[in-house]
Amino acid sequence: AVAPTVASPEIAPHYVEKVNKKKQTYDVYDLTVPIADIGNIKIGISREELDRRTRTLRGELIRQASVVAVVTLLLLVSGYVVILMLVRRSRALEAKAAEQEQLARIGTLAAGLAHEIRNPLNSLSLNMQMLEEDLVGDPRLGTRRVLAITRGEIGRLERLVTDFLAYARPRPLERRRVLASSLLEHARDLLAQQAAAERIQLRVEDAAPGAWLEVDPQQLSQLLLNLTQNAFFACEQRGFGGKVMLRARREAGQVALEVEDNGVGIAAEDREKVFEVFYSTRKGGTGLGLAIARRIATGHGGDLEVESTPGEGTIMRLWLPEAEAAADEASQPAAAAATVPASGHPLAS
Repeated sequence: AVAPTVASPEIAPHYVEKVNKKKQTYDVYDLTVPIADIGNIKIGISREELDRRTRTLRGELIRQASVVAVVTLLLLVSGYVVILMLVRRSRALEAKAAEQEQLARIGTLAAGLAHEIRNPLNSLSLNMQMLEEDLVGDPRLGTRRVLAITRGEIGRLERLVTDFLAYARPRPLERRRVLASSLLEHARDLLAQQAAAERIQLRVEDAAPGAWLEVDPQQLSQLLLNLTQNAFFACEQRGFGGKVMLRARREAGQVALEVEDNGVGIAAEDREKVFEVFYSTRKGGTGLGLAIARRIATGHGGDLEVESTPGEGTIMRLWLPEAEAAADEASQPAAAAATVPASGHPLAS
């Protein structure tokens, strides 16, 4: 038999001390895990490490639960605020609808009253004209002058009633496709003599060739005539070198019809007032023209805006959605001109 090897006295104590240093005592959980049919495996898990991991997991779960709770609370508060806003908006819309219904009833009554007033006004105007003709050659010129003034005032009342009816009972749109430039050219042709008489340069600039619009030509013609005549009045107030430009241009799928003048301009505080009912700076104006013009613009899905510099001039700009040109229209050089109604008169603001 081979004798066991005995460690030398110099090495053995050092080795034993090193081994003793590595010895640690752990408090463990013993877990037995079955492995199929092979047998079981026994695992020892440190209690201290398991407790540490459990505390970490618990803290993480608490943090996540806190975040979820805060987010849920914020969502509930936001939902409450949104519902409250919707309720208030609904109440405001209901109140506005009730007000609009009441105004519609009043408007219907007023329109009927205005219609009844217009008939005797027409008769009075005709009778005054006949009296004025009978006084031709009469030495009483003062009487003729009074009659002329009276007939002029009756005519102004008639225009006011007619414009009020147009505002209270707007005519339904009769849309058709027209070239934007044809609307401007038509307005220029209708007002050419007036422009020449007032020594105003009236020109058309087509910066949107081939731009088609689907509009009611008669209503758009009324709108453009009104804006152009207002431009004439602004140039007349300035007193020299009147210039009015009718322009069509494209921008972002829309067509802008512009009436630009070099007249007296509009003060900043008055730019929105010009669209108010019965507001007018024009002598003899009804104060309904631009209100009706904005209604016509809104009815076509467009918008009417004003850009002005006092002392330099004004641009009235009508934005309308551009209509796509059909295959047969793309090759046409021009469209039939729009026409104004046979009866009635241009709006006056």
